[in-house]
Amino acid sequence: MKKLESTLVNMVGVLVCVALIMGGILAAVNHVTEGPISLQAEKTLSDGIKEVMMSDNLKVTANDTIKEMIDNKECVFIVHKASDQSGKELGAAVESTTLGFGGNLKVLVGFNPAGEILGYTLLEHAETPGLGAKADTWFQKDGKASIIGKNPATPLTVSKDGGDVDAITASTITSRAFLKAINQAYNIYMKKNADAQSGATRQVASNQ
Repeated sequence: MKKLESTLVNMVGVLVCVALIMGGILAAVNHVTEGPISLQAEKTLSDGIKEVMMSDNLKVTANDTIKEMIDNKECVFIVHKASDQSGKELGAAVESTTLGFGGNLKVLVGFNPAGEILGYTLLEHAETPGLGAKADTWFQKDGKASIIGKNPATPLTVSKDGGDVDAITASTITSRAFLKAINQAYNIYMKKNADAQSGATRQVASNQ
């Protein structure tokens, strides 16, 4: 068998073939893993909704994506409306993202129909391990600065800013970002409720 000459054309050809083969392998692996990853993400979100709504006996009746301009930046929120198996409204779990100390901080927070916080969980964060990462537990019911049961009609703020929520030790920036995410989620939830009620009123009036 004749040995392939080491010319520039031959080397480029070999590199192209290798790149095509590797690309094909990566595409095949991505295709195989895409399904399981998607299913796991759906399960994680489903479990998170049940956790923050404090109920296993619920069903999600709507998943509404809402875009709002906040601080000259478009922010995306997802409102997962929930009800129990009999159809009674339980409130909603809202996905809200803000910029923390290390990057995006994404929170899933549950509200009852009155707007009171039922629970929360962090879906994504890049905060410093051992400091900012404490947001996952610091504001829980058994944490050092619980926000559970509070109604953010009056925005939640840290004590350093005149509020009544103690910031995470040495992590004021993360604490501010976390509370901002909660306040934004509340505003979106209440606005969504107001729009829905207004729409229902208009529909009833038009049917009379």
